[in-house]
Amino acid sequence: MEFELAHEAFLKKHVEARSGERKGRLERGHRDAEKLFCREAWWPLRGQFDNLHPEFEVLDWRGRSFFCDFAYLTAGVQLMIEIKGYGPHVRDMDRQSYCYELNRETFLTAMGYRVISFAYDDVVHRPELCVSLLRMVLSYFQGEGTPHHLQDAVEREALRLAYRLARPLRPIDVEQHLHVGHRTAVKTLQSLCSKSLLSPVAGPGGKHVVRYELRQLARKGMWL
Repeated sequence: MEFELAHEAFLKKHVEARSGERKGRLERGHRDAEKLFCREAWWPLRGQFDNLHPEFEVLDWRGRSFFCDFAYLTAGVQLMIEIKGYGPHVRDMDRQSYCYELNRETFLTAMGYRVISFAYDDVVHRPELCVSLLRMVLSYFQGEGTPHHLQDAVEREALRLAYRLARPLRPIDVEQHLHVGHRTAVKTLQSLCSKSLLSPVAGPGGKHVVRYELRQLARKGMWL
């Protein structure tokens, strides 16, 4: 299904399931920024909107309602996603609003939610960065004990090693750090390349890949 049709069905489903202020908030709140995030970040990565809830209502520590831009909820995941523009969330925010913003995120964490935020400017100008970061976050929630989850865990540790070393990785680095065999190390690095997180670097003569470096996101000069 194409994005526009899927997105329309997604909103219709949630609007029809709501009433009162929850319905009104969705109709008023899900606008350009939220739709852009759906189109440029969520849809390219997931290709569907299962378990994603727009304008999700939560009661704060005072018993008052507030709404998060999105909640991704499954049996093992409670993830809140916010799209933040510079103006309303930084430039135009007074001290009281700033304190409330921080307290709200801390409260959500205390309630068991993971909270992640994307800058509106990144959604507009650097959507590939948003996709990569969102992929990394969601990879934490793969089912534990499955081969796919174990593979993701190895990949995450290899990626963390690349950040920490701040230089291109060699298979031997992954082997020594994760105590895995050469074939597993190479397979892990190649998988990270296929996900656009690393780039292969050939040795002298250009015949064989000898190192893997953190990928510079194309055209934007932004590093993961």
